[in-house]
Amino acid sequence: MDQQLAVFVTVAEKQNFSRAAEELHMTQPAVSQYIQALERAVGTKLLERSNKYVHLNKAGEIVYHHAKEILGLYGKMHYLIDDLTNNPNGLLSIGASYSFGEYVLPHLIADMQEKYPLIKPAITIGNTKEIAELVLGHQLDVGIVEGQYQEKNLKIEPFAIDKMSIIASPKNRLSHIEGEISIADIENETWIVRENGSGTREATEKLFKQCNISPQKILEFGSTQLIKESVEAGIGISLLSDWVIRKESENGSLVVINAKGVSIKREFSVVLRSPFQTKALSVFLELLKR
Repeated sequence: MDQQLAVFVTVAEKQNFSRAAEELHMTQPAVSQYIQALERAVGTKLLERSNKYVHLNKAGEIVYHHAKEILGLYGKMHYLIDDLTNNPNGLLSIGASYSFGEYVLPHLIADMQEKYPLIKPAITIGNTKEIAELVLGHQLDVGIVEGQYQEKNLKIEPFAIDKMSIIASPKNRLSHIEGEISIADIENETWIVRENGSGTREATEKLFKQCNISPQKILEFGSTQLIKESVEAGIGISLLSDWVIRKESENGSLVVINAKGVSIKREFSVVLRSPFQTKALSVFLELLKR
């Protein structure tokens, strides 16, 4: 059954039998046979076929969702058994929110690869909500998220504090005001924020509430890098992690704005689902907390 599920997931993701066959190093008739066997086992069609593409129907969507979970658990079981006798090795699927994943995690992975070259990390970047849901669905071994995310079926453990700063372009008028900036000044600016579900968006909303402000013009962008470039171009101001703006602060392309009475900090947290840990995961968590 696990082979049928693996073939089905590949077909669903490739949306094409021939591409799936190529990916799986199988013949197209063999792929079709696996799909037909799975459809017989569940008692209904799972795919809608056209001349070039195949698409999941409602039943297919249900099977796809659970197949991803089952295959993830199946792989994890093998890693755990293998770990009883071997050194840390194998695939380690890591998810991280943008701020940590794009600006801190690469240095941690480099350290892990130097010490444990047999571990093969696979990285997924998303917002806090997306990463937590992937861990919950057994599609990631571990997640690293920002802010106060809570889910009763996940173990969420803070491990670091992240300081955040309001940033502006050197061309922005706020950059030329001496001393602390007033709350009214930052309220009147165009704010560039992340999308809902992002830990950075949560921190920005916390800032607005703390300062009792309601900026009239807010632009929502789904990328931290896009926000940095937009602020640098003079479109508006934003709130970002000090990790994220480290290089730009040093070279002067972005300026930190010191607003009166504003201090925003948040937590980075590890998110886990399974009570069992492979040696690879244990090694990663040890490096992370160190």
